[in-house]
Amino acid sequence: MIRFKPGAPRRVPPRFLSSRVPTLAVPTALGATAVAYRLTCPLAYDEALGARLVSSAVMCAIVTGLVMHVRRRLLRELRLVRRAAEAAQSALLRPPPPRVDGLAAAAVHLSADPGARIGGDLYEVVATEHGVRAVIGDVRGHGLGAVTTVAAVLGSFREAAHDEAELAGVLRRLERAMDRHLREQARGGHDPAGADQDGPPGEEFVTVLLLEILPDGGVRALNCGHPWPYLLTGARAEPLARTDPLPPLGPFPLPSELPVVPCGPLLPGDALVLYTDGAEEARDAEGRFFPLRDILTEAAREHPLTPRSVLRTVLTALLRHTVGPPKDDVALLILRNERQAGGTPVELCATTRPTTAQPHPTPHLQSPA
Repeated sequence: MIRFKPGAPRRVPPRFLSSRVPTLAVPTALGATAVAYRLTCPLAYDEALGARLVSSAVMCAIVTGLVMHVRRRLLRELRLVRRAAEAAQSALLRPPPPRVDGLAAAAVHLSADPGARIGGDLYEVVATEHGVRAVIGDVRGHGLGAVTTVAAVLGSFREAAHDEAELAGVLRRLERAMDRHLREQARGGHDPAGADQDGPPGEEFVTVLLLEILPDGGVRALNCGHPWPYLLTGARAEPLARTDPLPPLGPFPLPSELPVVPCGPLLPGDALVLYTDGAEEARDAEGRFFPLRDILTEAAREHPLTPRSVLRTVLTALLRHTVGPPKDDVALLILRNERQAGGTPVELCATTRPTTAQPHPTPHLQSPA
């Protein structure tokens, strides 16, 4: 922050004055032309019809030039503001690199707010010494009103993914970051996005899915109320796991024990599709849900199977289904194993949590009627 000492002369830097001169030059020149015409040109005082038409044409040209100058100036400033906003949004929800430690990656985010590139959904994938770690989440609400929560969760994950040796430690860090964020909002912290939340700060929460892909292809996960990813293997799209998730971050504390779910190996050529519920819950004009699993099965049969081809297939079908942009934020993150074969297989995908005697499928995985 720039502070001025009391009593000190506040001189405007010359560079700011020089930047304003071209802006004022055109209006000044047009105004001077209008005054000079009115004071010096004999036609300005002639009452004949022809003289009046000439005077009207001159004044119309001057006003048109002034309007065009103001319009160009506003458009230039709008482009600069939009460029700065896109840079800020890209820094927060940045696209993943094409390859992350032998995994091909691609992601997309559709915001429910027109003109915005980010909203209430988040994703990130990073290569660490502990393996490739990925997160995808969905903040309560959508659009720009949820951006501050997205920033808090993503900022914490990008540090914890490298610092914490265990996946449970990463989730604990995200929980603490969410708690701090809610306390700051409860104390009346302002919203930089300038958008209204969908409810009181105390009712805000975020669903989070953490994945860890080891060098041998083994996949482990921690799920806090988020839809399980789909595994594209062969020509099928199967849920990665069916265990009951932990509660979302925010309203309730996590249990003392955080059992990591082993999800078997991600074989060479297989792909994982991480998504937010805005994809499955998108409806058409008749109220029917988007058949995400069927579309992913169709995408799994394409050759060659790449993350970008999966994104293209899903987005084309989604926009056709909703006849335009969806009503809720949608995020997709695709990871495909392109490592060399030869890794040691790990345990098969778990179907129960150790503390659950009779597990039930999560509501996110039930097929829509």
